[in-house]
This record gives sequence, C-alpha cells and structure tokens, in this order.
Amino acid sequence: MKIAVDVMGGDYAPEAVIEGILLALSSLSNDDTILAVGPQDTIEQLLAKHGYAGKQIAIIPADQVIEMGEHPTKALSQKPNSSIGVGFHLLKEGKADVFASAGNTGAMMVGSLFSVKTIEGISRPAIAGFVPQEDGTYALMLDIGANADCKPEMLDQFAVLGSVYFEATTGKKAPRVGLMNIGEEEQKGNILSLATHALLKENKKINFIGNLEGKDFFKNKADVIVTDGFTGNIILKMGESLYKIMKDQGITNDFVENTNYEKYGGSPIIGINGNVIIAHGASSPLAIKNMIKLCRSVVESDVCGKIKAAIENQ
Repeated sequence: MKIAVDVMGGDYAPEAVIEGILLALSSLSNDDTILAVGPQDTIEQLLAKHGYAGKQIAIIPADQVIEMGEHPTKALSQKPNSSIGVGFHLLKEGKADVFASAGNTGAMMVGSLFSVKTIEGISRPAIAGFVPQEDGTYALMLDIGANADCKPEMLDQFAVLGSVYFEATTGKKAPRVGLMNIGEEEQKGNILSLATHALLKENKKINFIGNLEGKDFFKNKADVIVTDGFTGNIILKMGESLYKIMKDQGITNDFVENTNYEKYGGSPIIGINGNVIIAHGASSPLAIKNMIKLCRSVVESDVCGKIKAAIENQ
C-alpha cells in the first residue's frame, strides 16, 4: 500500500507531520510505503534529525505550499507543484492508494472534485466526521462542512454513502441511520428536514430509524447521522470543544478521551473516485499517526469500490 502524506499541511507542519509519520511506521506492514510529499531538503533534514535511515519513507519532491488562508481554486491552479497538487497527481495516476493532508481543507475538497472527480451518480461528495458515543463506540456524521446548503436528494444520498462506509469499515450490517432534527416526531423540522425525512423513509438501501435530537448525539441512537454541512460542522466543533473544557477542569474518563480529535486522525471525503483524508489543521504527531491508520482502514475496506457498486445498483 502506498500512502501519500502532505508533509507541509497543518499548523505544525512539517515537524509534526514527519514525527507522526515516524510514529506510524511501527503499525505498518513491510509492504506499506509512506510517500512524503514536500520540499526534499526539508524532509531529508527532518528525517536525519530523528535518525531515520529506513526504506519505508519515499520522498516525493514538491517545492510549493498552499497556505491555510489561500483561495482553494486559485491556489491549486497557480501552484501546480504544491504538496497538495502533487499529492492529488499521485492519487489520480494510481501511484498512491490514498492521499492525506492536514492542510487547506478547501484545496483538498477542490482537488478531490477536479482531480479524481466525483463518482458517477453522486450529486455532491461529503466529508464525514466521527462522533464518539457514550458506550465507547462511534457514529459517522455527514456532512460536516463540504456542503453548507443542501437539497433533500443530497441528504438522502449522504445516508447511503454513510451506510456503505460504516458497514465496510466496521462490518456492522444495516447500520442505523438517523436524521438530525429539532424533534423526534416525523412532522417536526424545517422544509429541508421534512422533505429529507420523506425520502429516507422510502429509501430501501438504508436502515432509517427516524429523527434524532441534539440530546441523542452521544447516546448511540444511530450509527450514521445525516445532516447538512452547516449544521454538521457546528455540532462537530461543539463536540470537539468538550475535550479541552473537561481537560481544563481536570476531568477525565474514557468518554472525554474519545472526544479528542487526535484519536480519529481525520475525516474521509466520501463519494469521490479515490481515497482522500482531511486531517485537523492543528494535528499533532499523534493525530498524524492516527490519520495514517485511518488511511490504511479506508484502503483495506475498499470503501470507494463498494460505494460505486451501491450507486450503480440503484
């Protein structure tokens, strides 16, 4: 397996990314290779600093960097030799099985759409987030920010994408799908949620259990939580804030630890012709290590192929 990693992506790059790659090596098989994408001199110096002289890290030169605040589309067109641009080229050409970055989220999304492109039949791909549950499991929520404004048909498709991903990566058959709403009753919600509920109720490809309220978010009521990207992003970031609040107050337990974004490593973009992982901009070495672990899971479970099969059989 070839895992391409953007060495220049993230608030603490390149140091934290290289350290995370080195932490991940012990969990990789001998056949796995990390393609470290970024300035060759910088990567060589950091690997030498840490005393690395192995063969599982291959340096892929890229002498440009897309900064966090840059316009995604302009940056990708004006910086073709950026670490993100080169990473997507590797993925498109089949020279990498997966590409991951903690860099500019917009550039990662635009790169996905214009490089590997959307799976035929998918209206809009979604970014999925992992939501820790009270019993130690996790749910998958989508969308968490790629699509702020959604149509009912998009949310209906998100339910299918999330179900296929959850089943492929966990082995759980017929995962429960819930629609985030302001009440459990079928007639509750705004125009979008009412229309979406009707579609989900009739969708034979999913195991729809009805509406979820905010109080159900951590209660393991559903395996797949469907919402628009605007709502999903707000909820997810609110959930992430729990970890710092609890830590600052000296409170710790298994659930609190599971709200730490570092544990999950990143979020997959679901619905594109390739495997792409977006990591948190503030990713630490531990988060990068877990990002690489997530990369392996996505490739090994053949999520992309299973989504294609599910959409083709509609």
